[in-house]
Amino acid sequence: MERHPEILNRKRAGLLFIDIQEKISAVMLHRHTVIENTLKLIRACHMMDVPVFITEQYPQGLGPTVPAIREALAGVSPLAKLTFSCCGIEGLVDQFRAGDIEQIIIVGIEAHVCVQQTALDLRAQGFQVHVLRDCVSSRKEIDLETALQRMQSAGIVVSTLEAALFELLERAGTQEFQEVSKLIR
Repeated sequence: MERHPEILNRKRAGLLFIDIQEKISAVMLHRHTVIENTLKLIRACHMMDVPVFITEQYPQGLGPTVPAIREALAGVSPLAKLTFSCCGIEGLVDQFRAGDIEQIIIVGIEAHVCVQQTALDLRAQGFQVHVLRDCVSSRKEIDLETALQRMQSAGIVVSTLEAALFELLERAGTQEFQEVSKLIR
């Protein structure tokens, strides 16, 4: 079956967690929803063998990744950065290309700073970028909504956790479908 090119395909997708760190996440809108949804996404991506990458913005000042996410991502080492765009991390884009990752799913904070700059830079480098609106946040609603609108107008796919998971699954009736369905109930 011919699929629309913007539908996520787990064989071409990678997941990028941006800066969901202790100190900064404490002041985010919808903090608990973002963390809860992020944990669901991590579990589902592990089940479906979708590669996962995680960054931390200036960890000396903003602290480490939120403990629950750190535990769920055991074995994935965070990439420290000072640039707002994750594309400033030496070798990250090369890792995506080496792994044949063409679609990047982005979650994290802040939507109008690191998430937006990363999404726009990845788009400029030819990647298809998906930002999950219920897995990103900012301190202010206007910054969050403006960032989502700006990214969408720049060609970034703005979607939701549930939509992304069902695209990655592609079909019902499998063991993975049953396990992922339990996560989102």
